[in-house]
Amino acid sequence: MQSAALAASRSFCDRGREMSEQEQADLRLMVARLRQEHADYDAAINAMIATGCEPLRIQRMKKKKLGIKDRITKIEDQIIPDIIA
Repeated sequence: MQSAALAASRSFCDRGREMSEQEQADLRLMVARLRQEHADYDAAINAMIATGCEPLRIQRMKKKKLGIKDRITKIEDQIIPDIIA
């Protein structure tokens, strides 16, 4: 399903048209999955800190978590386009 959402996001950008309801639903589903993955990384990072894990490993996990957040933001921007006032 992830590839379908990516295809939907690409098709929106490529064609310069409004997204269909199905494309928006696919992207919303992908955002929900990414949010869950982001929360999972957060829990894992907190567990790593609590157990005294190596700082480098924790930093790597934080970088992955930030990458997920960036992906969420990009997809949300496609779902809700900027409104020029």
